[in-house]
Amino acid sequence: MATKGIINNSAVDPNKILPMRYLWARQHYKDGVANNWTPEEISMQKDVEQWKLPNVLTETERRLVLWNLGFFSTAESLTANNIVLTVYKHVTNPECRQYLLRQAYEEAVHTDTFIYCCDSLGLDPEYIYGMYETIPSIKEKDDFVVELTKSILDPRFETDTTENIQQFLHDLIGFYVIMEGIFFYAGFAMMLALKRQNKMVGIGEQFEYIMRDESVHLAFGCDLINTIKEENPGVWTPEFQARIVELIKKAVILEKRYAHDACPQGILGINAEQFCDYVEYIVDRRLERIDLPKVYGKANPFNWMSQATDLSKEKNFFETRVTEYQTAGSLEWE
Repeated sequence: MATKGIINNSAVDPNKILPMRYLWARQHYKDGVANNWTPEEISMQKDVEQWKLPNVLTETERRLVLWNLGFFSTAESLTANNIVLTVYKHVTNPECRQYLLRQAYEEAVHTDTFIYCCDSLGLDPEYIYGMYETIPSIKEKDDFVVELTKSILDPRFETDTTENIQQFLHDLIGFYVIMEGIFFYAGFAMMLALKRQNKMVGIGEQFEYIMRDESVHLAFGCDLINTIKEENPGVWTPEFQARIVELIKKAVILEKRYAHDACPQGILGINAEQFCDYVEYIVDRRLERIDLPKVYGKANPFNWMSQATDLSKEKNFFETRVTEYQTAGSLEWE
């Protein structure tokens, strides 16, 4: 075991959080707390009406909703398991562990969100939660991440050699950069494009909050990856970098395939190719975030997506929840 650094540090007491060494981890924790939300805060009444009434949603729009609920419902659990079962074990720094516990809680909230959506719309849970096995483009993405991250699930795995630290980085990139930073984003764009048409607004708002959480998860993951690289300079070799770039390119192919599958006919003003362009645009940003060169050079076709990441919690509260609080007689002004 190492005697210093952010992983497998035998010199640190994981129960002693002060003084802190990695202040960025503390900031991510505070950002997560500031983002706090629960799915029940968001009304699904209009969504239920639109889902049940004929001729409100096209078949393409219904498919888009179902495919994204199907992918995200299991992907969030997969992410949570990776955090709890693998990352937490090897990242021994206490402030990082504090954030990982916060992230695990947020993944539980996200899982609860899809329970809430399925219950509200009256969807068949066997169908939704089985899509990761029955829909090829969803299964391919999940299988890809499971394959990427299976090595460090071995209880005997330790980050005690350069090769093993590379494997740990490989797997961190798998579920922070690829799963949370790439595989989630075509789905985010689809659901928020639908919301912009005033359709399935409740689910769209849920996805906005999830995306805001995921932007912090991604930031933490990239900071963790970059810190491990800095503290172990022998691991970030040109050969290893090339291996990571090829891995990410494969992920792009899968995400683009999913984009065409989930939204084959496009929706008002947006087609599957634009979702693919958006994927390539964000992938370049992910590559740069871990000090790798851009590959695609695409412009952002959806500038409005950044507004969702900057979503104001206060805006949500005062625009959609005041009536509920007034009805309950508990609205207070400070």
